[in-house]
Amino acid sequence: MNPPPLNVVNVLFLCTHNSARSILAEAILNHIGQGRFKAYSAGSSPRDNQRPNPLGLEVLSAAGIATENLRSKSWDEFAGADAPHMDLVITVCDNAAGEVCPIWPGHPATAHWSYPDPSAVPGSEAEQREAFRQTLHALHRRIELLVNLAPAQVDTLTLQASARELARS
Repeated sequence: MNPPPLNVVNVLFLCTHNSARSILAEAILNHIGQGRFKAYSAGSSPRDNQRPNPLGLEVLSAAGIATENLRSKSWDEFAGADAPHMDLVITVCDNAAGEVCPIWPGHPATAHWSYPDPSAVPGSEAEQREAFRQTLHALHRRIELLVNLAPAQVDTLTLQASARELARS
């Protein structure tokens, strides 16, 4: 007899502009989520015509992670009644963590995982690319821990504690 299917955990990654860290996190979780997780990303204040950072897309592609459907978007897209229900909202930049977030439908679990902005690294394009690669690897390690949580650690009551504990990993 097969075990019952697991519910998919929807995760929203937030950053200020939704062009680097949150985009990387969305792509990584969708890549390794094993059908248990569905990732989204958004920004508190994406600029007009904001797009994912080309260096971020480049390092994702080099890692074998799909980039086709990635786009920068406002968190307002996920605050409405018709938006996908989120189980977990994770800020990945300190600016977004300090902002007043919308009240998310369903009151999902929240956590903050602090990462420096790879697009703010001064230097050559090669140095900036390396910053994106390091951020990708750091996010990948933490997201891999999230994906490998036991199903009991991903239920509604323990998801927030589990995600916040991963911030210390």
